[in-house]
Amino acid sequence: MLSSGGSTELTRPLSVGNGNLLVNFDGDLVMRDFYYPFVGMMNHIEGRRNMMGFWVDGRFSWLDEPGWVKDPGYLEDALVTLSTAAHEGLGLSLVINDAVHYRSDVYLKRVAIRNDLLRARRVSIFFANDFNIDESDIGDTALFDPELRAVYHYKRTRCFIIDGRAGPGAGDGGTGGSGIAQFSTGRKRFAGAEGTWRDAEDGRLEGHPISQGSVDSAISFDLELGPGEEDILYFWIAAGSSFDSARAAHGHVLQSGPERFFIETASFWRHWVARSQEWGGDRPGGRLDCLPRDLARFFRRSLLVVRSQTDNRGGILAANDTDILRHNRDHYSYVWARDGAMAAHSLDLAGYHALTRRFFRFCRRAISPEGFLWHKYHPDGSVGSSGHPWVRKDEYTLPLQEDETATVLWALGRHYALDHDLEFIDTVYDRLVEPAAEFLCAYRDPATGLPRPSYDLWEERQGVFTYTAASVYGGLVASATLGDLFGHKSAQRWREAAEEVRAALLRHLYDQTLGRFIRGLQVGPAGGLLPDPTLDASLYGVALFGVLPAGDERVVRTMRQVRDQLWVQTEVGGVARYTDDPYFRKSDDVERVPGNPWVVCSLWLARWYIEIAETAEELAVALAILEWTRTHAVPGGHLPEQFHPYTGRPVSVAPLTWSHAEVVSAVLEYVGAVDRLGLAIRLPNGEGVPPGPVPGPRTGPSPGPDGTDR
Repeated sequence: MLSSGGSTELTRPLSVGNGNLLVNFDGDLVMRDFYYPFVGMMNHIEGRRNMMGFWVDGRFSWLDEPGWVKDPGYLEDALVTLSTAAHEGLGLSLVINDAVHYRSDVYLKRVAIRNDLLRARRVSIFFANDFNIDESDIGDTALFDPELRAVYHYKRTRCFIIDGRAGPGAGDGGTGGSGIAQFSTGRKRFAGAEGTWRDAEDGRLEGHPISQGSVDSAISFDLELGPGEEDILYFWIAAGSSFDSARAAHGHVLQSGPERFFIETASFWRHWVARSQEWGGDRPGGRLDCLPRDLARFFRRSLLVVRSQTDNRGGILAANDTDILRHNRDHYSYVWARDGAMAAHSLDLAGYHALTRRFFRFCRRAISPEGFLWHKYHPDGSVGSSGHPWVRKDEYTLPLQEDETATVLWALGRHYALDHDLEFIDTVYDRLVEPAAEFLCAYRDPATGLPRPSYDLWEERQGVFTYTAASVYGGLVASATLGDLFGHKSAQRWREAAEEVRAALLRHLYDQTLGRFIRGLQVGPAGGLLPDPTLDASLYGVALFGVLPAGDERVVRTMRQVRDQLWVQTEVGGVARYTDDPYFRKSDDVERVPGNPWVVCSLWLARWYIEIAETAEELAVALAILEWTRTHAVPGGHLPEQFHPYTGRPVSVAPLTWSHAEVVSAVLEYVGAVDRLGLAIRLPNGEGVPPGPVPGPRTGPSPGPDGTDR
């Protein structure tokens, strides 16, 4: 349960979408993000409060004000919210559902409102609508259409029609229920005007029919509730590129009825996510009935989160939480090819190959003529913002993270291994695989065989990094394998280049004295390459991309140091990115808190344990990390990028798509290991087996090179 003010502690615990329209809510159940027609682009409310308020017995309260107790959540296995809110002082209790129709670009809210007092009352429900269409408050129009009795917000190729129904029959098609009772449009945040939301606070709207410029609107609905009685309100926003298309979507709601839209949407997503339950026999995911029940639910929620952050044209967005704008006037609503490739791989493991093909087509369209992928992209395929300089010491330097290009090729190779759709590979081979593989092959230092300097996966420093080199190896091996399918003469050359990278990585990036891999060779102040011995969780990339088996002694020694030195020594736990990580730093006690715990890094440790496990006891350590991840998710099930090392609260953005993708990959690898080992971990209703110890220094199994305990 959350009291008011939860949004400062929870970033975006609720998201609903359909691949064209994405809507996010904060911890106070207030709409904060409204993306259309691309997921992650454009955000037409830019984090502004689009909120619901109540007037009853001469008192008014917005839902994010003190007095409300809220519990955000979802319907099980659906991109439909199920949240509750109650205000003892007002004598009101709410059950709230939010959804975006799975096919039509319509956002809908369903509110069951109960009168908790033993006397009849009229309740007026207000909605404040604050749009900055196309991320600008210049030239917007808000108007009331007397024919539809609905409010429009529009500009250029965007039109949003806002309407609803309340009372008996409101959910039915046709004319059931009562429509908008009051409305008004007006100026906002200009010339001293706060906005029409202020007009609502006396329970009365002025009825101003049209405003232009920096504008907002407010509407209200009335319910008559007897003692202890409950009734339903529906509210919706129909999105379109014109009056006609928005009216068509709005008309569909009226014709079918908003309740039908909720039923269709919940049914669609439950059947969509059920595909992940089809493992068994020779399917690579094993049997999912070995999972604890709550973890199985969390796995399915993670799949839905990844899908909600995926645009229908193929872009997989890193995160769409505009709360980050308060810290850095940029955001995470970009397609990082690396993050997208990892998410695509997780979806491929779960069997959603048709969806991942869209991502690889996106990369085919986005790749540069030189054969590399830029730092990041907007979901329409245009190049995104970047902080990577194009010049160093008066010389041109490629502003890229080479692992992004390489990881896409690696993921595409894994995609084919699971899907075997040769005709699809043919559609992306000439314009994606071949140019990218040629780039990786050529962009190497002839003296060492290592990749040339680029920025690391954390995009903080330039150099030659173990993770990047490992990804280049994986990308070249995948390209060679795909090239063999077509008898391509370059396949052998790519394979030879991969082996040269592997040999160079093992020669230059493993430190015998430290007994582990180093982060890499960093570009120094004078321009040369200097060893960077920092312990970094991304060293797992050596096993992830197949440079060495997870049980190789060099990997084991490295990952044991990651476990022992990067596990956060507080009650929160989790694995930090690297020693003395400054990003959103919350502690100067580097010995105990090397950095904030990151979900991705913690799950890398779990995936390594899964790969080396030979017994149920060893596998239980990975399960413990998975359970750690689940129990630290925000209410509703969303995962952030990182956690506060002392409070466990989310830090940075949430939900982070890569965090949820790692859950999907780790869970499917876990159940695959259960099958591989022939373990009888079959839980009635998914309960009954404790997760085992969470690994920290000197806890959990200490595997040797062959994967067994020493």
